[in-house]
Amino acid sequence: MRIARRIARGAAESFGLMRSRGARGERRASSVCSAFSAAPRAAVLSLATVASLGAQPGVAPTNDLPNPYRTVEGWARMPAGRTWGSTSAVDIDRDGRSVWVAERCGANSCAGSALPSVLLFDSTGTLVRAFGAGLLVAPHGIHVDRDGNVWVTDCACTGGRNAPVTPVTKDSAAPPRGHQVFEFAPDGRLLRTLGAAGGARAPGYFWQPNDVLVAPDGSVFVSEGHSSQPGSVARVLKFDRAGTLVKTWGTFGKASNEMDQPHALAMDSRGRLFVGDRGNDRILIFDQDGALLDTWYQFGRPSGIWIDARDTIYVADSESGSVAPAHGAWKRGIRIGSARTGAVTALIPDPATNPPSTSAAEGVAVDARGVIYGAEVGPRALKRYERIP
Repeated sequence: MRIARRIARGAAESFGLMRSRGARGERRASSVCSAFSAAPRAAVLSLATVASLGAQPGVAPTNDLPNPYRTVEGWARMPAGRTWGSTSAVDIDRDGRSVWVAERCGANSCAGSALPSVLLFDSTGTLVRAFGAGLLVAPHGIHVDRDGNVWVTDCACTGGRNAPVTPVTKDSAAPPRGHQVFEFAPDGRLLRTLGAAGGARAPGYFWQPNDVLVAPDGSVFVSEGHSSQPGSVARVLKFDRAGTLVKTWGTFGKASNEMDQPHALAMDSRGRLFVGDRGNDRILIFDQDGALLDTWYQFGRPSGIWIDARDTIYVADSESGSVAPAHGAWKRGIRIGSARTGAVTALIPDPATNPPSTSAAEGVAVDARGVIYGAEVGPRALKRYERIP
């Protein structure tokens, strides 16, 4: 996929898009215009059943499922003297084996840290590349596009569900940071910055961007709004490959056409856009023009979504019963099933029985061999799950 070589200067300024010096061409262009910123019992569902689930929030928990994976702790090795911080961002490199992670500098925020936050581990768990120091406050989502470029959202949303819905007063002596989307070349060169630093609910800014996804045709999708407070931003923005805003859809709420924390994005082989509407305990499935096609509740409370080339879907639930006690009948963990039919066939459960906050994987990715990686905010870890022979 080639990106248009030239973008109108006025459009770039209007949408807060900044080009980085030294970038080779317009590999990906985007912009921001935030208006207000069966083993025991597999849950195999018929198409008719799946369709009916979309209208029934009271779906029975899909808990009684096999777990065909074993957990590998401590696979990714940090350099001496560095510990894992919170991470919700994990993706697979174009080689199909190496793992990209955006980690919060040994804490839950990179504010004040000189550590690089974007990390690449090879297939043995050895850190081979690190960059992004001084750029991000709270890296949240990560996406590797078809050119191998690495997109990272800086949600600046360490307040979780209670994050502010409007900008907070900042120290005027400190430069604003956060609420942006960055595109990096695989070698760490900053190619593009989307949105003005500091965040706002105004044109040219993001407010709490959660995730980013580049479609096969070069369209860029961003989900925005991390707070669950009334009046929050909660929507999806679509841009064409030249950086022009095409449309936005979604507003905060509980209705079928509303969202509460659109936390994760994924796309299946048919080009359907899956949105993890976490605060509403559901997945919303749209076409690429924003038309709602289906609503699924059977995958739990979605923090992260991954769909592979065979349309196997992996959904990370890091909050049921802890952050979200009303969803306490559901087990936390990674549910596995079919993005084509909605069948849920496996569950990797959270080993923590009574965590005080977010637990288990919040971000999820799967390499070419079928190895699953879970990025954890509360436990501050990257876990690896290998299929049991």
